Amino acid sequence: MRILLTMALATAVMAQAQRPNPQPDKTFVSAAEVQAMIAKAKAERKPDQANFNQPLLRLAPYGLGLEYRVEGVDSPATLHEKEAEMIYVVDGGGTLTTGGKLIGEKRSNASNLAGTGVEGGEKRNIAKGDFIFVPENTAHSFTQTKGTLVIVSFHVPRGEKKE
Repeated sequence: MRILLTMALATAVMAQAQRPNPQPDKTFVSAAEVQAMIAKAKAERKPDQANFNQPLLRLAPYGLGLEYRVEGVDSPATLHEKEAEMIYVVDGGGTLTTGGKLIGEKRSNASNLAGTGVEGGEKRNIAKGDFIFVPENTAHSFTQTKGTLVIVSFHVPRGEKKE
C-alpha cells in the first residue's frame, strides 16, 4: 500500500512539474504600484538593456505589461503573428514605426518574429497620452527615445476572421 501511495504521489508531482505554472489573475493595479514599477525599471535596467518589461495585469489569455525604454538603446523590431497590440504612452516619447518589413528577421518564439529594424512603414512621433493599435502581422519598432519612454502594452489574441 505504501508503494502504491508513493507511486501515485510521484506521478502527481511529475504531472504538475510538466504543466507550465499558470500565472495568477491580477485585475487591479494602483497608480502608486505603477510608479513603483517605473522606479524599479529605472533602478534595475542594465545599461545595454533595450526594454525592461514588467507584468501589470493578467486575466488569461490577456495581459498588460509595463515597458520602460531609454534614450540611446533602441529596441529590436517585432512582429506578432497571432496578437494585435494596443499601446498607451504613459510617459516620455520617441518614434514608433509600424508596417513595412522586418530587417534581419528571426523567429523569437512560436508566434513572434524579431528583427534588427523595419524597412518602410509609417514613422510616428509618439508622446505621453497617445494610444496606438498595431494589428497582428504588422512589423513595429520603437526608436529615437527622448529621455525615457514608458508604455502600457496590451496583447490581444485575435480569433479567426469571419467574412
